[in-house]
Amino acid sequence: MLTGEVDGFLGYLSVEKGHSSNTINAYAHDIQAFIGFIEDIYEDNENPGLSNITYREIRAYLAHLQKANYSRRTIARRLAAVRAFFSYLCKKGIVSQNPAKGVRTPKEGRRIPPFLREDEVVSLLECPSGDTPLELRDRAILETLYAAGLRVGELVGLNLDSIDPSTGYVRAYGKGSKERIVPIGTKAVKALVEYLERGRPNLASKGRESRALFLNCNGTRLSERAVQIMVNKYIDKASVDKKISPHALRHSFATHLLDHGADLRAVQELLGHASVSTTQLYTHMTRKRLRVVYDKAHPRA
Repeated sequence: MLTGEVDGFLGYLSVEKGHSSNTINAYAHDIQAFIGFIEDIYEDNENPGLSNITYREIRAYLAHLQKANYSRRTIARRLAAVRAFFSYLCKKGIVSQNPAKGVRTPKEGRRIPPFLREDEVVSLLECPSGDTPLELRDRAILETLYAAGLRVGELVGLNLDSIDPSTGYVRAYGKGSKERIVPIGTKAVKALVEYLERGRPNLASKGRESRALFLNCNGTRLSERAVQIMVNKYIDKASVDKKISPHALRHSFATHLLDHGADLRAVQELLGHASVSTTQLYTHMTRKRLRVVYDKAHPRA
């Protein structure tokens, strides 16, 4: 059912919206889940047709997800996918209106993302201390993630011409292929230069990859999954008692900047957030920590 429409929508997300393969796969999964639900509520000999789907079916789908104990975050994401799908169908003239447009997104409690304390970051960054090509690479990756607040997808997408050690800037492409220029500190620059001079040439000799900045042991571009595995390895080695992903270094980057007095708008630009409201989540984190410090330290708290 609707294979052509779904394929067209996914192609639209890729070509016109410039979404990553991971985002497109997530949309595909969510749309197929919705279509599966629609097929289940109609008899085999009944095809409701896209133009016959109303807000009632959308609300029934949300009720189904709530009954199945999906989180509000997941329900909101799936509704957003359905809404985007019908918006595309409206643009193409396949349907006359978007039945999901008037359906309210379930409210979601603000979840504070995990982050590391400054001492925990230091312990993590100091873990790859050797001089092997892979250790030089890993040290450069960890330093760059924390120094620039990059998403992992942005990191693995970096090419040789994405960095300029002489000026200390990195050019990354975020969501929607939006470019942003981010400064990095001296320690990250040093780690990158050491990797480029003594690590990458060894890895590059094993493959034909000429553009990617970070390579795997086969000489090809490093994957996001490989970065996840690498970070987990060093988290265990650093004895950090937290379950985190590489994204936690991005959260730590933002939190520590605000802790030390950085302007909210500047942090928004560094992170590449479209809305400052997203960045404001980190201010809630820092205020909460300041409250704890105040309550412990002030004699009349």
